[in-house]
Amino acid sequence: MTVRVVVVDDQALVRAGFRMVLDSQPDLTVVGEAIDGADALRVLGRVEADVVVMDIRMPTMDGVEATRRICAGRPGGPRVLVLTTFDTEADAFAALQAGASGFLLKNVPPEELLAAIRVVAEGDSVVAPSITRRLLDRFAGQLGPGPAGDPRLAQLTEREREILLLVAQGLSNAEIAGRVHVAEATVKTHVGRILAKLQLRDRVQAVVLAYESGLVTPGG
Repeated sequence: MTVRVVVVDDQALVRAGFRMVLDSQPDLTVVGEAIDGADALRVLGRVEADVVVMDIRMPTMDGVEATRRICAGRPGGPRVLVLTTFDTEADAFAALQAGASGFLLKNVPPEELLAAIRVVAEGDSVVAPSITRRLLDRFAGQLGPGPAGDPRLAQLTEREREILLLVAQGLSNAEIAGRVHVAEATVKTHVGRILAKLQLRDRVQAVVLAYESGLVTPGG
């Protein structure tokens, strides 16, 4: 399967460089380019895409607002991988809260960018859960006032709730398997069911929900 990518950046040279790298891969193809967030929404109205590679700081509409609108769109829409030249936790937090499935710096080696796009296209995230938790611990005061005991959590079994708590604490599937004494494949199945029941894109969004609902508290 070929992963269809839209590249969003206000610098033409950056877009050209990304296109050259991505189109050199047999399983990746650039189906559109945009100069800012507003332009990205217009492009996505014309083409089908699996992943949007999104810059954060752009004129007219920045990458965070564009990410929020894309991720709030129709189910099954494209996933967003945010890239920026600014290594700030505030940027990462804003992008993840808006619904991004990953966050990378633009100076990563090409092979890391390619790997990240493939991971995001498969429905996973490219931000380590431990990094997500560190970000949320720092910026949790900026989260929306999600109700304690979010009603969506009532859909989960006791085991799934336990797994969600461990995911939110930054544990990998392998670490969770060791903690609850089941196979790693079983943990992966549980995580998949949790995401489906809660209608979440990936485990990063599961961590955000755990904080918003009060299941996990900063530093807890």
